[in-house]
Amino acid sequence: MPTPLRPLIGIMCCNEFADRPIQSVSTRFLSPLAQLSGATAVLIPADTEAADVAVLSARLDGLLLTGSRSNVAGSRYGRSDGPAHTDEQRDQVALSLASRMIEHGRPVFGICRGFQELNVLFGGTLRDLDDDYHRAFDPGKSYESQFEHGHEVVLTDGGCFAGVESDRNVRVASAHQQGVERLGRGLAVEAIAPDGLVEAFSAPGAGAQVLAVQWHPEINAARCPVSRSFYRQIGGALRT
Repeated sequence: MPTPLRPLIGIMCCNEFADRPIQSVSTRFLSPLAQLSGATAVLIPADTEAADVAVLSARLDGLLLTGSRSNVAGSRYGRSDGPAHTDEQRDQVALSLASRMIEHGRPVFGICRGFQELNVLFGGTLRDLDDDYHRAFDPGKSYESQFEHGHEVVLTDGGCFAGVESDRNVRVASAHQQGVERLGRGLAVEAIAPDGLVEAFSAPGAGAQVLAVQWHPEINAARCPVSRSFYRQIGGALRT
């Protein structure tokens, strides 16, 4: 019998500059999708001309909105001042494609910036964080070394991650400068930080599985059962 085709998941890229304009996504986001989700990844350009949302949403089995060095533009959630270092082409493609996927009943997942994008998509707002609890900021260190930082989150009793760990308090890898100010409509909290910041949510009534985490599960999925569960839930949703 022929080997069943692996489900196809779109991975959101970002606009970066490395001697020239490029489409970029960190390789670390890809390996867990192959190893734990059993999926084939296809990169989605953050370019409104190159990314046909109607075509993509008809062909993809699911979508992962990745983390990024850029922030969601403040104009997307009613702020006139807004954060620095935005990528408005990514905002447009990510929000439009995620919306269309959910309308079609296809699962959408988010990590860090992707978590923030989905909160905005559901009508929520974001705020800047000026503490060192959720990130480690050291100008002398490399970008990748920032992900060595971590903190605890408390999992929601009876939520998507219930039963994964015997203890509802788990340590996650964290590196972000924005967080949820107001949670989007219809979103259910799946994890919260000790300081009260929402760290994970789902959308029970959306018509498609939606699950997003503010932390970086790709960093420690090999040793963290909750982060590993995130990727296994992606795999299960893609095959439903």
